[in-house]
Amino acid sequence: MRSTVSVIKADIGSLAGHHVVHPDTMAAANRVLAEAKRQGIILDYYITNVGDDLELIMSHTRGELDTKVHETAWDAFKEATKVSKELGLYAAGQDLLSDSFSGNLKGMGPGMAELDIEERPSEPIAIFMADKTEPGAFNLPLYKMFADPFNTAGLVIDPTMNEGFKFEVLDVYEGQSVILNSPEEIYSLLGLIGTPARYVIRRVYRKADNMLGSVTSIERLNLIAGKYVGKDDPVLIVRLQHGFPALGEALEAFSFPYLVPGWMRGSHYGPIMPVSQRDAKATRFDGPPRLIGLGFNVKNGRLTGPSDLFDDPAFDETRRMAAMITDYMRRHGPFMPHRLEPTEMEYTTLPTLIEKLKPRFKKEEDVAKAKPSVYTSKDQGMD
Repeated sequence: MRSTVSVIKADIGSLAGHHVVHPDTMAAANRVLAEAKRQGIILDYYITNVGDDLELIMSHTRGELDTKVHETAWDAFKEATKVSKELGLYAAGQDLLSDSFSGNLKGMGPGMAELDIEERPSEPIAIFMADKTEPGAFNLPLYKMFADPFNTAGLVIDPTMNEGFKFEVLDVYEGQSVILNSPEEIYSLLGLIGTPARYVIRRVYRKADNMLGSVTSIERLNLIAGKYVGKDDPVLIVRLQHGFPALGEALEAFSFPYLVPGWMRGSHYGPIMPVSQRDAKATRFDGPPRLIGLGFNVKNGRLTGPSDLFDDPAFDETRRMAAMITDYMRRHGPFMPHRLEPTEMEYTTLPTLIEKLKPRFKKEEDVAKAKPSVYTSKDQGMD
């Protein structure tokens, strides 16, 4: 059976700043999705949050970029935004960059990842959702899942994975993508994806049969809006088992709390911290960047689950390390490398500050001319 899993997210307002979604906004979205299920637009759904992002997980048979599915998500976000405004929540409707729906959600603000597949007899998937970071934050774990045998033993011992995978890498600034093969082109692949602010792994395919293995949201809000309106808070869907990474291999890729851009005001590097659903609220300096993972099985277009994948003491050490890195990075205050490099600050208020100060900048020789002499006429001839 052909089925589609659509994960669509948006920041529609948060309680007490940018840290958690209010349950009343989730209830408003639930009413919209329940009606869409009753009408047969979607077959199943699950609503959750990570930090201040409302996450809609929907299954259906309509394929990618379907107008009715996307309109359902848009209506859910609009209804949730209404509640946000009624409650006076912070940044109500922040990610909704348009006043009206126009066919699908591309370029309208919400982030999305859609997995359109021919179901296997058993179709396990993992959905990863992050807050306070950007789409390229999934580059490292995707590389580890699908190209690193030290992470994914199946690349060595599973004959269906042994030929490797193809990575579709998108240049988010130019809007162009390239396909790179692993293991043959891993150096070229790393050369691109090591710059995650620009090059994002959009999809991964199994090389043996071109079967789709994962899909990542690629929306960058600052590039859409032309100014900083919040980090993009990406989502990722990964197919598991039988020719794809095992669940444990997919989760192992997140066992190291690597640094990602985002965090407070989207302007700092911080460790990504995998947490359980109950801990999916970003409080320490609006962070550190949080990640949740939910496991489902898809059968005849319906969802079984979820399992809270990071609700496990096996990740306690990862969280402890993330807390230590958080302390270390915070001690840098407004200095790099805690604060992002200038190219990544282009869409914040920093350029406005620089422009304001520009008339006061002087060339070094002009400063020297204006500087009063340290010697007086009485001093001349001394020594």
